[in-house]
Order: sequence, then C-alpha cells, then structure tokens
Amino acid sequence: MSLHRKANFNTFQDLNVRILGISPNRFFSQKTFAESLKLPNPLLSDFPDLKVIRCYGVLFSSHTYAKRAFFLVDQQGIIRQRWLTDGGEHVTFPSEPILKALQEIAQKR
Repeated sequence: MSLHRKANFNTFQDLNVRILGISPNRFFSQKTFAESLKLPNPLLSDFPDLKVIRCYGVLFSSHTYAKRAFFLVDQQGIIRQRWLTDGGEHVTFPSEPILKALQEIAQKR
C-alpha cells in the first residue's frame, strides 16, 4: 500500500472498502514492514505456496516475487477492476483512479 493510500484510508473506509496487502514475503517480514510504516490495513503473507498470487496471475516468471497489482473486488468476490505493472518495487497506484472506479460501481447499484 502506498503512503498515498494510507493518507486516503478513511475515504476508503467511508466507502465500505477494505484494503488488504498480500505478498510472497514471510509473515514476520510483513509484520515488521507494516509496523515500520504504521499501516492501518493488514498485510498478508502468501508464503510459501503463493496460492493467491498465482490465482490472481501476478507471479513473475522467476516464481519468487509478485508483480505490483491492485485489484478491486466486490462483495460477491468479482474482480471489478485491476491495475497491474511490471515495474519495480517503488511503483504505486494513486488513489484517485481507484476511488473513481469505486464511485462508478456504486452509481450502477
């Protein structure tokens, strides 16, 4: 989760959105990272099997790490939108397009 999303965390909460981070890192690495940034959302470890990362199709061909990705999944478990990149570690997804997609979905209901 980018620091930009951390700053907008309450906006996501107000829209009844839950943000989860998932990575192939071990649990203790995730916990240390989350605590160091004081992230308000959980970071989940997909180590060692990488089942979630494989299912979402974001595992790099090296099979050791995941592509940076952000998925918008509705309450029925349907992926409504996704943002993917093959970029490096410092790639972030700004909150504005994600919030816009959330608002568009909410208007269709």
